[in-house]
Amino acid sequence: MLKFVAAALAATVLAAQPAAAASAPDPVRRDLARLVADGFPGALAVVRDERGHVRKPTAGVARIGTGRPVPADGQVRIGSNTKTFVAVVVLQLVAEHRVRLDDPVERYLPGLLHGRKVTVRQILQHTSGLANYTEHMPLNDLAIRYRHFQPRELLEIGLAQPDTFAPGTSWAYSNTNYIVAGLLVEKVTGRPLAGEITRRVIRKAGLRHTYFPADGETWIRGRHPQGYLRQEDGELVDITDLDPSWGWAAGQMIGTPSDLNAFFSALLDGKLLPAAQLAEMRRTVATDMWPGARYGLGLISSPLSCGGVAWGHGGDIPGYETRTGVTGDGRAATVAVTMMPETEQAADAVLDTVDDALCS
Repeated sequence: MLKFVAAALAATVLAAQPAAAASAPDPVRRDLARLVADGFPGALAVVRDERGHVRKPTAGVARIGTGRPVPADGQVRIGSNTKTFVAVVVLQLVAEHRVRLDDPVERYLPGLLHGRKVTVRQILQHTSGLANYTEHMPLNDLAIRYRHFQPRELLEIGLAQPDTFAPGTSWAYSNTNYIVAGLLVEKVTGRPLAGEITRRVIRKAGLRHTYFPADGETWIRGRHPQGYLRQEDGELVDITDLDPSWGWAAGQMIGTPSDLNAFFSALLDGKLLPAAQLAEMRRTVATDMWPGARYGLGLISSPLSCGGVAWGHGGDIPGYETRTGVTGDGRAATVAVTMMPETEQAADAVLDTVDDALCS
């Protein structure tokens, strides 16, 4: 849970004690150390303040049993941050008058949703009511670690389940929505999703260490910490190498914390979308993700303890969790850990670290 602190009091204390503040330990380093002490094998962050100063603290080990430090700004699987990349491409197509947000998906992909009257906006905002296909897959079962899935196979897993509510009547996070969004991009452009993300977003934002793994590519290309999955007997298994195709448009990508900061900053600065489409992306609805979190079109706003909100997303995939927040005045922070949180308290601790990075 994000902490709520009196920002004015904090500012007064800092102003009154500049020497003490200068010598105080970095709160993000402290938080990363606590994450490791509480069970995460490794943790890393990249933090940029409003003046553009960047720091890249780490804690823990890159590989259990070696003592090797976590590489600063190493590549990780970024999971559901992929959704924001996909949403940007869809909104670029809206700006090009090739897609309309309030059109039914069936207009572009006839028969795909078996007659369901779901709009493009509802897909991007998780208000479609489509069941979440990943809730019906044994993702922690090592037997499917290297199994390759086709997007329509994933979609059918979701569509085989009862819808959770009528379209537009509620909100529920569903990876199925973004499989639909990825198929929509491919249908409208006539090109593979990975290529469109690379051309339209990764290159445009100048991201040097972010990519959409190719079919059959199970490894991470650059410097990276290993990711771990706890088994029922308590053993931590190195799950870094896996086939991420089960995530596809909902969570297949790989990147670095600094690239995530750069991506979300470029997005909010209007470098990836025209003003009208960015405004649509920032129109949010309430969620049950964590206190105060609201969901736009592939974009999450979260209240900060020091006032205002941070914009970003986050991602969870076996081996890694990432959380990002950027603000309108240039602050940015991404925190990654090398195992998915096993408790709500652990998940809250990752969110708190982002908050401390932006507010300290």
